Amino acid sequence: MKNLINITAGALLAMATFSSCQKLDVDVKTQLTPETFPQTDQHYIQLTGQVYAQLRGISVEYFFLQSLSTDEAIMPARGGNWYDGGRYEQHTKHTWDKDNAHIGGVWTFLSTTISKANQSLYLIKDAPETTAKKTATAEMRTVRALALYMMMDLWGNVPIVTQFGDVTPPETKSRAEVFAFIEKEVKEAIPDLSSVVGVPTYGRPTKYAAYALLAKMFLNAEVYIGTNRYNDAVAMCDNIIAATGAPFSLETDYRKMFFIDNGPQTKEFIFAIPYDASFSGGYMFYARYSLPRSLQAKFSLKHTPSAPMSTLPEYYANFNDPNDKRNAQWIRGLQFNNDGTSVTVTTTKKGYDQFYTGSDGAAPLTYQVNITPNVTLRDATRPFDAGNDEIAWNMGFRNNKFYCDSTSSNRNQNNDLPVFRYSDILLMKAEAILRGATPTQGQTALSLVNQLRAVRTTSPAWTAVTLEDLYKERCREMAWETWHRNDMIRFGKFEGTWGFKTDAQTFHRLFPIPATATLLNPKLKQNPGYN
Repeated sequence: MKNLINITAGALLAMATFSSCQKLDVDVKTQLTPETFPQTDQHYIQLTGQVYAQLRGISVEYFFLQSLSTDEAIMPARGGNWYDGGRYEQHTKHTWDKDNAHIGGVWTFLSTTISKANQSLYLIKDAPETTAKKTATAEMRTVRALALYMMMDLWGNVPIVTQFGDVTPPETKSRAEVFAFIEKEVKEAIPDLSSVVGVPTYGRPTKYAAYALLAKMFLNAEVYIGTNRYNDAVAMCDNIIAATGAPFSLETDYRKMFFIDNGPQTKEFIFAIPYDASFSGGYMFYARYSLPRSLQAKFSLKHTPSAPMSTLPEYYANFNDPNDKRNAQWIRGLQFNNDGTSVTVTTTKKGYDQFYTGSDGAAPLTYQVNITPNVTLRDATRPFDAGNDEIAWNMGFRNNKFYCDSTSSNRNQNNDLPVFRYSDILLMKAEAILRGATPTQGQTALSLVNQLRAVRTTSPAWTAVTLEDLYKERCREMAWETWHRNDMIRFGKFEGTWGFKTDAQTFHRLFPIPATATLLNPKLKQNPGYN
């Protein structure tokens, strides 16, 4: 079931009518007037729909910043394809600068999300005071806080903008000020957010989404503001774990949770972004970037995958339990069709290996597709390049967590993207306890992790758990869900060495304020370490 929130033509007309102060000397052909719109829950959904539509743009560049900067993913060029001025190489090597297009793109995306939330709040501020208005207002404040949290996580010191139409360039606020604003904003919104879980609120923030956002922020408080907030993180997790009616639980089928038919029936999703392949901006990430192009026929895709991205052996090493169901999210090794026959590709000896020196390079060659673990830069004539042959295109294990969509006529997918999941709540509470928080509800870090592992693997329960164990469990559970950079920084691993990265400078924990932003607003203060 897809619950993509759309702004209809009628809603757009209503927005224009509601926000206008001009008297038009024409007959009004609609019953939607400032006196009648907005009033109902549906009216407010239509009026705020632009914000939810904006959220659909989060998928690609945000993933690049959060995952290509870690050992989780790498995107080398292949025969010059996907080099794109070195922006992917910069992510891997931590050599990015203020001109990196992805950094500018994510800043624009999140700033625009905040702006649209401010616009929606402006449009509804003079509406009659109703429960529907209070809920819509709280939702917009929460989405705005989520976007601001993402900015704070990526850049640290950022502006706080709350007024729509204010053209005064905003000044940079300290990370501590932004942290305090988000905490206050979300806590004020919670009483008016819905506690209903399911179809009526799917894709919109509920009380539980707000609790999850605060839990994530409090767990990282020592990174963000140098203050221990682990007990507060536990309290926010408990608001979800002990919620009346137990609205959330662990899914027993890990893979199905990320299939194209996921949605409000998925019991682990606390807050998710709905996608529909028929709409522009549909989620295209996995089928386009991750699936090997040699597997197009196996997965019945109507387009050829670009296939530039894989994981690194250092990250995949965390998947060391042969009984773990989460191993199935990876495409690796020799490939077989669903009927058991080998997936083969026919090319030439030179097409298979561009460095083949035999005189029969044009001779045909058929091979069984084998996705290999290592990524090697083989073409010295091009920067950060693995080569332009079958060997290069099959390098690196691929992630197919958000299962590619064979029903789509284009690259867009129908898989909804979770922002907060119940399993993350269990792991966050376990981590907070390991870091010193007081255990609650009779739960320990070990019992919480074993609760998750009981449905993820058939291996025996753990008898002890350390922070290092928990880090590896987070790698297995949250793979490619845009949280790994956040985790690596919190666990002190972001300055490590993996793949082709050797940089260990701590200022790279924050990205530079993009040049496009400082050009428009000279009041923005650049982060230390960047010119």
